[in-house]
Amino acid sequence: MQQSQLFDLPIVPGLELRHDFVTAGEERELTARIDAAGLEPFRFQGWVGKRLTASFGWRYDFDHARFGPTVPIPDWLLPLRDRAADFARLAPGMLVQALLTRYDPGAGIGWHRDRPVFEHVVGISLGAPAVMRFRRRRADGFDRATAPLDPRSVYHLRGEVRHDWEHSIAEMEIPRWSITFRSLSDKGLRALER
Repeated sequence: MQQSQLFDLPIVPGLELRHDFVTAGEERELTARIDAAGLEPFRFQGWVGKRLTASFGWRYDFDHARFGPTVPIPDWLLPLRDRAADFARLAPGMLVQALLTRYDPGAGIGWHRDRPVFEHVVGISLGAPAVMRFRRRRADGFDRATAPLDPRSVYHLRGEVRHDWEHSIAEMEIPRWSITFRSLSDKGLRALER
């Protein structure tokens, strides 16, 4: 797959990026708030990851494959959630889940697609620069693409990149933080009706 010029055409359809979404001062405040948010090691089917996380609004329990409500999104995150929704051209109330993550040295995130109970994914990258990697399986291998996640940048995954591609971030050598907001998919909304 040919990679296009950043901000000319999307690297992968459905991916939007913007640099300098928050200021350096906001970044310092946000990383301090994340560190004070009661982060716990990420758990996946009995395995404990190196990254630390906290979920608000809704959470997916990977140990028991359950989706359900958790503590509300804290007030200090709501203004950022509203800005993220504006960037993604969504109503703020659609972003009902917030995930705080701290990637300490040696932590990354493997290849995955976000759970199907979620639809739009809007992430703010803080601290160290990172590269988001994308891959899509084809008969003879993978299509691949990469996108830089500069400190204080924001990205939005929707449509093709959200549903047809996996993404990952390689292990980090220095700390990085992220705030990810998600909307519910039709599947997620149906799960709420049960």
